Amino acid sequence: MKKPADQLPITPPLTESDVERFRATVYAAARANPRTLPWRESVDPYRVLVSEVMLQQTQADRVTGKFADFVARFPTAPALASAELSELLTAWQGLGYNRRALALKRASEAIVDRFGGEVPSTRKELESLPGIGPYTAGAIMAFAFYLPELFIETNIRSVFIHHFFQDRTGIHDRELLPLVATTLDRSRPRDWYNALMDYGVVLKRDLPNPSRKSIHHLRQSRFEGSNRQQRSALLKAVLAQPGLSANELAVRVTGDREQIALNLARMEKEGLMVCTHGRYSVTDRP
Repeated sequence: MKKPADQLPITPPLTESDVERFRATVYAAARANPRTLPWRESVDPYRVLVSEVMLQQTQADRVTGKFADFVARFPTAPALASAELSELLTAWQGLGYNRRALALKRASEAIVDRFGGEVPSTRKELESLPGIGPYTAGAIMAFAFYLPELFIETNIRSVFIHHFFQDRTGIHDRELLPLVATTLDRSRPRDWYNALMDYGVVLKRDLPNPSRKSIHHLRQSRFEGSNRQQRSALLKAVLAQPGLSANELAVRVTGDREQIALNLARMEKEGLMVCTHGRYSVTDRP
């Protein structure tokens, strides 16, 4: 029988020497397996924001191929806020989950309107932006502002589960957060979190993925033949040729016509495209 959340097992407190050994292990593993990632080359808060939104639900190698071109095209929050949505979504092609691109644009608009074009540095302000949840806010604070904020993502989970919960499954983040707090290198939060993530990648490569023991682990569904693929194809078709009707799109995109109509309606509601006189295009709503 599953224990209630308020009765989760308590990990014994770590001693100072435990913490020192753990940090030494993490830093050594990261030094032995460094990753060169373009978003690590700058601590500009806007670039950190872009990279963190891109990395949501997307593998780092896919982001690596898009990040430099994207920030060259939209170098600041004001530049992204004023960009045409069609231009943004075209630049986003290949990253998937296009609602993230729309949220990033809306976040940039809020940054311009409410924060003078500068990415805010507090958790409350960051989480008030579209598409920014607790993880992304914490990551921005650590990577852009060197603040020792707590956050967990899949690679960090892997490290803590591997070291402290090898004999268990169904592990909740509430069990990991006290360990993340205790072991956090508060003098070097940016370096520490990068090291944790690099070490987590090594563990996933060399071992059965430790994060599968987490209650939060989700296996991503296949893209081929999925609804995500159909949505992506519809958006790509409309970007390439604005003004297509639903019938014309149904000829160009594989799938059931009823499902295509449903996806078009959902994408219009989400703000990814608009329908005018039965013809679809990508444009900002008034």
